[in-house]
Amino acid sequence: MDMKPVNLTEALATFDDVYSPRIVAGVNDYEVRIAHAAGDHVWHVHEDTDEFFLVLDGRFDIALRGADGTERTVELRRGDVFVVPKGTEHKPSAPNGASILMFEPSGTLSTGDRHEGEIPHHVDSTTGHALS
Repeated sequence: MDMKPVNLTEALATFDDVYSPRIVAGVNDYEVRIAHAAGDHVWHVHEDTDEFFLVLDGRFDIALRGADGTERTVELRRGDVFVVPKGTEHKPSAPNGASILMFEPSGTLSTGDRHEGEIPHHVDSTTGHALS
């Protein structure tokens, strides 16, 4: 285990890819991931886990789809925290760009257990990348 602190601002400066999370720490069976966000992600769902978001910079929106098909959007700004409950279809977006921190079980795929449509070219379907 690496026993050195990670400065999130410095870590975010090491990469430019959007929706391509970097793993900055581990806590028990969970990973702390950071990512740049811009434009739309893809509608997806994590069937067995909640997804924690903390906005580090910018505005980050999360569209949520209810079981009855109704949709609503949660707007998050710097310092805001939001948890998408397991089994909830959601589609993140960042109209003008954002930086986020996520907390989720190791091995969680960024595009969920299932997703709607094709994955856009700017969205990395990954379980996270090591921070260089």
